[in-house]
Amino acid sequence: MSQFQKGILAPLPAQARHLFFAIESIEALPSALDALAGLVDGETAVVGFGESVRHALSGSLGGLRAFPPISGVGVDVPSTQHAMWCWLRGEDRGELLHRTRAIEAAVSPALALVLATDTFCYDNGRDLTGYEDGTENPKGDEALVAAFAADDAAPGEAGGSYVAVQHWTHDLDTFAALPTAEQDNVFGRRRSDNEELDDAPVSAHVKRTAQESFEPEAFVLRRSMPWVEGREAGLLFVAFGHTLDAFEAQLRRMAGLEDGVTDALFSFSQPTTGGYYWCPPLTAGRIDLRALMG
Repeated sequence: MSQFQKGILAPLPAQARHLFFAIESIEALPSALDALAGLVDGETAVVGFGESVRHALSGSLGGLRAFPPISGVGVDVPSTQHAMWCWLRGEDRGELLHRTRAIEAAVSPALALVLATDTFCYDNGRDLTGYEDGTENPKGDEALVAAFAADDAAPGEAGGSYVAVQHWTHDLDTFAALPTAEQDNVFGRRRSDNEELDDAPVSAHVKRTAQESFEPEAFVLRRSMPWVEGREAGLLFVAFGHTLDAFEAQLRRMAGLEDGVTDALFSFSQPTTGGYYWCPPLTAGRIDLRALMG
């Protein structure tokens, strides 16, 4: 498992930038990805590719698919699938900007940047609501199993990871107006000490997404961070898995498609984007694109 992109497991950085690209020229794509490989180390820069890149390169990666739009019980989860996603990790926003410009130049004219979102670490890993994020993340060997394709996977796939990326936009005024007990019930945890509530309602987020309650179990590795743009703010949700199935099972239950109960998060937050990507392993320090190529 030594070839996975190490930034996936590393602690969250102080600052980050998420870049989303669309294909502009299929003919120029191979040379653009070759240039990109010199800029992506898998640690300070994590990269993932959407299904359109696999199709463009005639790859055989069977587990990759486009993010599905989901209409649930009074909620809509959109799909805004992109061709490529880059997660730049660092400490300085100016440095992240310059790295963005270098990547844009390297992949042009094959890929064009269509969306960029700056994120940051807030209060030691809390969401902007003040609640801890990723409390139930698997750790150690369990994180490796949850997030990465095993060593016996097909050539070019071992050490790779699938990722789901969503912007969630919070209505923080609506949430702040709730009594503290109701706020705790939305998440199913006390904000004061992060303890899970024994009597949390069935709509509480911890009950909707309890990873061990699915069949099969639906463990993912979350690497979400808050974002702010003008007067809007929320959480840029990022979840890695050895397949996309675990995340999708959780999302469908959150939307009420399993039992008719909608996750209480939807009472103050809405997903506005959604994309699936394949994060290749590294070989000799360069991203290994064999699974994406015919």
